[in-house]
Amino acid sequence: MGKSLVIVESPAKAKTINRYLGDDFVVKSSVGHVRDLPVSGGAKTSTPKERAKEAAYTRSLPKEEREAYKKKKSRAQLINRMGVDPDHGWQAQYQILPGKEKVIDELKRLASSADRIYLATDLDREGEAIAWHLREVIGGDEQRFDRVVFNEITKKAIQAAFEEPGKLDMSRVEAQQARRFLDRVVGFMISPLLWEKIARGLSAGRVQSVAVELVVEREREIRAFTPEEYWELHADTHNAANAADAIRMQVARYRGENFRPNNGDDAEKHRAALVAAGKLTISQREERPTRSKAPPPFITSTLQQAASTRLGFGVKKTMMMAQRLYEAGHITYMRTDGIDMAPEAVMSARDAVKARYGAEYLPDKPRMYKNKAKNAQEAHECIRPTEMSKDVSALKLLEADQRKLYDLIWKRTLACQMEAARMERTTVDVASKDAQVELRATGQVVLFDGFLKVYEEGRDDAVLDEDDDNRLPQISQGDPADKRSVTPDQHFTQPPPRYTEATLVKRMEELGIGRPSTYASVVTTIQDREYVRKEKNRLIPEDKGRLVTAFLENYFRKYVGYDFTADLENQLDV
Repeated sequence: MGKSLVIVESPAKAKTINRYLGDDFVVKSSVGHVRDLPVSGGAKTSTPKERAKEAAYTRSLPKEEREAYKKKKSRAQLINRMGVDPDHGWQAQYQILPGKEKVIDELKRLASSADRIYLATDLDREGEAIAWHLREVIGGDEQRFDRVVFNEITKKAIQAAFEEPGKLDMSRVEAQQARRFLDRVVGFMISPLLWEKIARGLSAGRVQSVAVELVVEREREIRAFTPEEYWELHADTHNAANAADAIRMQVARYRGENFRPNNGDDAEKHRAALVAAGKLTISQREERPTRSKAPPPFITSTLQQAASTRLGFGVKKTMMMAQRLYEAGHITYMRTDGIDMAPEAVMSARDAVKARYGAEYLPDKPRMYKNKAKNAQEAHECIRPTEMSKDVSALKLLEADQRKLYDLIWKRTLACQMEAARMERTTVDVASKDAQVELRATGQVVLFDGFLKVYEEGRDDAVLDEDDDNRLPQISQGDPADKRSVTPDQHFTQPPPRYTEATLVKRMEELGIGRPSTYASVVTTIQDREYVRKEKNRLIPEDKGRLVTAFLENYFRKYVGYDFTADLENQLDV
């Protein structure tokens, strides 16, 4: 009985899986894609002799026929370069990728003596397509091929996948092909027009061009923005019972209207009026309990955003580190927009919470997250550690950036199964004797930190510290509030901020543009092609990007429109 051949995408993944399968299996890597449509310049070309013969034939034709022939020939050449023929049922001209010949030869050799061939590429649509290409290039009886998928590279998950293998999902393969074909059509049919009208070397893309347009539109908003001046008036107050506790209060209303002077003269006039207003009195004190719930576990876009905000990682780096963590068996699959968490993982997270922080941090019932809408990508689980009992201290062999990202994922996953944080929000209102001036101060006290014990968004350190406890002194309605100082502060309204890589991904997700497997590549591509540059972590459009966007808006508005791109994505989700 021969051994079974298992084909995965990456060498690191092959090494990890090899540990969990017995001697009856040979695990090999395809090192990513093995076949694709022709690369630039890779399509079939004619010889010098054929081109000379072609030129002679063209010259012999009457002018009208010659022009018609040239147009037909030009279209045929375009289709040849695209590698996909829309005139003949979208026939594709796939080619082995340069440098993959040896990989294919080895896989064919191993497959020839294998009883079964397991295609264990990634579980997303792209992985399904790679599995199909492998089956096509290896050839032979299709019944020998099985498809295995797993959300995590652990012994339990691997063994379960191989106990119940399936077959290729051709609907997903065709959906991936449709996206690939459309990308080719947009790129190859619009790009030559950009070369002709603007400059050679420019390119358009179905998702790429929309991402550039978002950055360009934001820059237009910033340039068109006119700052408006406004002032705020603050008073430091205290009362006899709490003389040491000054409260910084902001003037909220003046003569019954919202207070917001728009120039320095106005602000000074009101400052003088407040100084002359006499004694102030506490008119109201309100204490209101509030709760803050933990955020859901990570999906691709939220992981990229959190890694950018808290770790300073670009989206490309985030996905590279996540890929390595996944291949080493430490986290689940990292390209997903599903927040579902396996029930056993939920219980494991709850056990870790109870063991580390005590029962008071554990909700009465497990918190189960479900997606609001379902598509193929959302069938995947969230991004979480494969073993919740392992914090970052247990993974000492990882490089520093992998450890940082794992720690972020571990904390977010643990937090989503913890109790809500409980706060008390206090509002104190102060009024002058004649009620002409009303001031307000707010404070918040954390009564129980809950999930904030582990994870708080937008901070470098997830553990809560004392500075977050903004407690107002114990003062009661009717108490006096004497003025110590009155200070006017000048401000100007601010334009919308430029996108970071992470906030651009967030905006793309909101609009339904792109998918988890494409976010990082799109954001990287628009920078590599110099349509957008990154400066101080912000994305700024280059002149090239503005010119291409203006051209596409004028002549191809429909095809770079947000709705068109998002609707197309939804139609191709299977």
